[in-house]
Amino acid sequence: MRTLVIVPAYNEEQNIVKTILDIQTHQPANTEYLVINDCSTDQTATVLKQAGANYLNLPINLGIGGGVQTGYRYAMEHGYDIAIQFDGDGQHDARYLKDLIAPIESGQADVVIGSRFIKKEGFQSTGLRRLGINFLSSLIHILCGVKVRDVTSGMRAVNRRMIEQFAVDYAQDYPEPEAILAAGLAGAKIEEVPVQMRERQGGVSSINPVRSVYYMIKVSLALILFRFTRGRGRRDD
Repeated sequence: MRTLVIVPAYNEEQNIVKTILDIQTHQPANTEYLVINDCSTDQTATVLKQAGANYLNLPINLGIGGGVQTGYRYAMEHGYDIAIQFDGDGQHDARYLKDLIAPIESGQADVVIGSRFIKKEGFQSTGLRRLGINFLSSLIHILCGVKVRDVTSGMRAVNRRMIEQFAVDYAQDYPEPEAILAAGLAGAKIEEVPVQMRERQGGVSSINPVRSVYYMIKVSLALILFRFTRGRGRRDD
């Protein structure tokens, strides 16, 4: 199956080349990557050009949701069977790419999430963020019957069916948890595989304790609104 690794990047001049090299070192057969440069204000575009990377420069900043959706549209229009989201900040480990696509290739899953919380190895995030992730996991389970531990993981793979869905309808503000809810409401088979993640390899994260609480409140409201404007979800248990 043809696979596209979608790498959203905003101001990742310190990390993006290392991320690309990691992907190239570990990518399975028939796999290509595409960096979506989300109108970065640093030297990300220059670094990508100098490295001879495969990338698209967005003319305006679309945010993480718009950037990833651009990747899904590219995957749909160019006939890819699987698309993988892979962060450009160095936190994701490309050794797990093959594990992400295996359940899709075997027909076991439509969506596969790379989860930090199955084996609980590697970078686990802060205690406050972990508490928020657990809350959002429970909320999504209530709203659509799907249980996913690592609902904010940006490392995930989807099949052709979900590529086509996300290419035309993808959350802009809180895409990771909302995409899981959307997939659950669409009846998609969702699985998790264990992965290890790293701390950010360079640059500055926008996350702090105040923003973490604000994020949890806003995404919770967004998920509830999404659920009751998109129809009834399935319940597995």
